[in-house]
Amino acid sequence: MNFVLVILAKLLYIAVEPINFIYVIFIKTKFSWKRLNGYFRNEAIAIDRFGNSQYRSLFNTWFVTEKGYQHGNINETISSVLGKNKRDDTLTIAGNILTKILDTIDKNHCINSINENV
Repeated sequence: MNFVLVILAKLLYIAVEPINFIYVIFIKTKFSWKRLNGYFRNEAIAIDRFGNSQYRSLFNTWFVTEKGYQHGNINETISSVLGKNKRDDTLTIAGNILTKILDTIDKNHCINSINENV
Protein backbone atom coordinates (compact mmCIF):
# COMPACT_ATOMS: atom_id res chain seq x y z
CA MET A 1 0.00 0.00 0.00
CA ASN A 2 2.80 2.46 0.82
CA PHE A 3 4.35 1.84 -2.60
CA VAL A 4 1.07 2.83 -4.25
CA LEU A 5 0.95 5.99 -2.12
CA VAL A 6 4.48 6.95 -3.21
CA ILE A 7 3.61 6.48 -6.88
CA LEU A 8 0.40 8.48 -6.42
CA ALA A 9 2.25 11.28 -4.62
CA LYS A 10 4.83 11.53 -7.41
CA LEU A 11 2.18 11.55 -10.13
CA LEU A 12 0.20 14.18 -8.24
CA TYR A 13 3.31 16.36 -7.94
CA ILE A 14 3.99 16.08 -11.67
CA ALA A 15 0.37 16.96 -12.48
CA VAL A 16 -0.14 19.76 -9.96
CA GLU A 17 3.23 21.57 -10.06
CA PRO A 18 2.72 23.20 -13.50
CA ILE A 19 -0.81 24.26 -12.57
CA ASN A 20 0.38 25.70 -9.26
CA PHE A 21 3.21 27.55 -11.01
CA ILE A 22 0.82 29.23 -13.46
CA TYR A 23 -1.64 30.03 -10.68
CA VAL A 24 0.92 31.54 -8.30
CA ILE A 25 2.95 33.47 -10.86
CA PHE A 26 0.33 34.65 -13.34
CA ILE A 27 -3.16 34.45 -11.78
CA LYS A 28 -2.97 35.00 -8.03
CA THR A 29 -0.61 37.96 -8.24
CA LYS A 30 0.76 40.33 -10.84
CA PHE A 31 3.75 38.83 -12.63
CA SER A 32 7.20 39.98 -11.59
CA TRP A 33 10.69 38.58 -12.11
CA LYS A 34 11.31 38.89 -8.37
CA ARG A 35 8.27 36.73 -7.59
CA LEU A 36 9.33 34.18 -10.22
CA ASN A 37 12.83 34.00 -8.73
CA GLY A 38 11.35 33.57 -5.23
CA TYR A 39 9.05 30.79 -6.45
CA PHE A 40 11.97 28.83 -7.90
CA ARG A 41 14.10 29.44 -4.79
CA ASN A 42 11.37 28.10 -2.49
CA GLU A 43 10.86 25.08 -4.74
CA ALA A 44 14.59 24.33 -4.82
CA ILE A 45 14.89 24.56 -1.02
CA ALA A 46 11.90 22.27 -0.49
CA ILE A 47 13.31 19.64 -2.86
CA ASP A 48 16.77 20.04 -1.32
CA ARG A 49 15.48 19.49 2.23
CA PHE A 50 13.48 16.46 1.08
CA GLY A 51 16.58 15.01 -0.59
CA ASN A 52 18.70 15.58 2.52
CA SER A 53 16.24 13.53 4.55
CA GLN A 54 15.13 10.90 2.05
CA TYR A 55 18.54 10.06 0.56
CA ARG A 56 20.54 10.29 3.80
CA SER A 57 21.96 6.75 3.69
CA LEU A 58 23.31 7.20 0.18
CA PHE A 59 24.63 10.73 0.82
CA ASN A 60 26.26 9.77 4.12
CA THR A 61 28.05 6.90 2.39
CA TRP A 62 29.13 8.84 -0.68
CA PHE A 63 29.85 12.33 0.62
CA VAL A 64 30.72 12.21 4.33
CA THR A 65 33.36 10.35 6.33
CA GLU A 66 32.21 8.26 9.31
CA LYS A 67 33.07 11.02 11.78
CA GLY A 68 31.45 13.75 9.68
CA TYR A 69 28.21 15.62 10.22
CA GLN A 70 25.42 13.42 8.84
CA HIS A 71 22.65 14.04 6.32
CA GLY A 72 19.10 13.27 7.43
CA ASN A 73 17.47 16.29 9.06
CA ILE A 74 14.39 17.38 7.06
CA ASN A 75 14.96 20.96 8.24
CA GLU A 76 18.40 21.18 6.65
CA THR A 77 19.55 21.36 3.04
CA ILE A 78 22.10 19.10 1.40
CA SER A 79 24.34 22.14 0.87
CA SER A 80 24.27 23.01 4.59
CA VAL A 81 25.45 19.51 5.49
CA LEU A 82 28.14 19.62 2.79
CA GLY A 83 29.23 23.04 4.05
CA LYS A 84 29.59 21.81 7.63
CA ASN A 85 31.65 18.87 6.45
CA LYS A 86 33.77 21.06 4.20
CA ARG A 87 34.44 23.36 7.15
CA ASP A 88 35.29 20.37 9.37
CA ASP A 89 37.34 18.59 6.64
CA THR A 90 35.15 15.47 6.83
CA LEU A 91 34.13 15.13 3.17
CA THR A 92 34.94 12.10 1.05
CA ILE A 93 36.50 12.51 -2.39
CA ALA A 94 33.01 12.51 -3.93
CA GLY A 95 31.87 15.08 -1.36
CA ASN A 96 34.78 17.35 -2.25
CA ILE A 97 33.98 17.03 -5.94
CA LEU A 98 30.32 17.88 -5.36
CA THR A 99 31.15 20.92 -3.22
CA LYS A 100 33.58 22.16 -5.89
CA ILE A 101 30.85 21.85 -8.52
CA LEU A 102 28.34 23.72 -6.33
CA ASP A 103 30.90 26.36 -5.39
CA THR A 104 31.74 26.86 -9.08
CA ILE A 105 28.08 27.52 -9.88
CA ASP A 106 27.63 29.79 -6.84
CA LYS A 107 30.81 31.06 -5.13
CA ASN A 108 31.22 29.58 -1.60
CA HIS A 109 27.75 28.05 -1.92
CA CYS A 110 28.21 25.27 0.63
CA ILE A 111 29.87 27.38 3.34
CA ASN A 112 27.30 30.16 2.81
CA SER A 113 24.49 27.57 3.08
CA ILE A 114 25.45 26.40 6.57
CA ASN A 115 22.49 26.54 8.93
CA GLU A 116 23.81 26.52 12.49
CA ASN A 117 20.27 26.46 13.91
CA VAL A 118 19.76 22.85 12.87
